[in-house]
Amino acid sequence: MAAAAPIPPADWAVLGACLALAAATFLFIFYIRPDASDLAPHRSALDQLLERRDAIYDNLRDLRFEYRAGKYSEGDYEAMKNAMETEAALVLAEIDQVTDQVTRRPRGPKTSSQGGT
Repeated sequence: MAAAAPIPPADWAVLGACLALAAATFLFIFYIRPDASDLAPHRSALDQLLERRDAIYDNLRDLRFEYRAGKYSEGDYEAMKNAMETEAALVLAEIDQVTDQVTRRPRGPKTSSQGGT
């Protein structure tokens, strides 16, 4: 039987680097958990307001259907409809504010060349 040749120091370095990479990969896969905020889509304020507006419109449509089906009295229907319309108006006003902030650009002062003097 022949004796095994000793491993050169350069090969030990490569072997150590491979083991370190394998350990890092193992830790990353099994022990590091992403935050919930990393998984959730990032929605802007405008996106949230548009979703809220759509939900209110859907609720108004459902309320109208249920009223016509006879589930609500005239007074209850009017009270709920007015509350939803008020909420929709507030959401629409907020949407206008957000879109005005995004689209409004500051204007510089007028120059004397514009007036012709």
